[in-house]
Amino acid sequence: MTPVVSVKELMASMIDPVADNIFDAVWWEITPKGRVEHQPKTDEDWEKVKVGAVSLAEGIYLLKVPRPLTPSGDLNNSAGPNAPELSPTAIKAKIDKDPVLWDAKIQALRNVGLEVLEVVKKKDVKALFDASGDLDEACEACHLEYWYPGDKKAVDEYKHGRVTFEKPGTMGRSATGLKKK
Repeated sequence: MTPVVSVKELMASMIDPVADNIFDAVWWEITPKGRVEHQPKTDEDWEKVKVGAVSLAEGIYLLKVPRPLTPSGDLNNSAGPNAPELSPTAIKAKIDKDPVLWDAKIQALRNVGLEVLEVVKKKDVKALFDASGDLDEACEACHLEYWYPGDKKAVDEYKHGRVTFEKPGTMGRSATGLKKK
């Protein structure tokens, strides 16, 4: 199989948009009238989630096809001493060093697609919300490993409640608004 696009383009043009079918299916907002919940209600709504799940479960395996990580000449945001992203060369070196880990990250995303397919069969909104969280975790785990591993510490601190969000303009906050406790 000969790839048509790079990993970055595959993610941007296929994987991310179909993942949004799952991410965007269950959410809520606070309005002046109170909390408004958004969730699949019709067969068409659930079909859109299913399209996301099938496309994710099948499409993520395209990452197993050797392909460039970025389009020719795209070095990610990897320039400078504190670059937020790894260069394509650095990412490739990580994949080559531990291809089993790369395959495990791909499988984790596929497993979420399969999980969502089961949720769709039951039309279980709570389970869909939970699966959306699983999808976020699987995506972030891969990105923190290969794309922007410099953020691992901050994400870990956030997950373990060791950071707080401060109002912009207050003392002691970082540029991202995160502050260590």
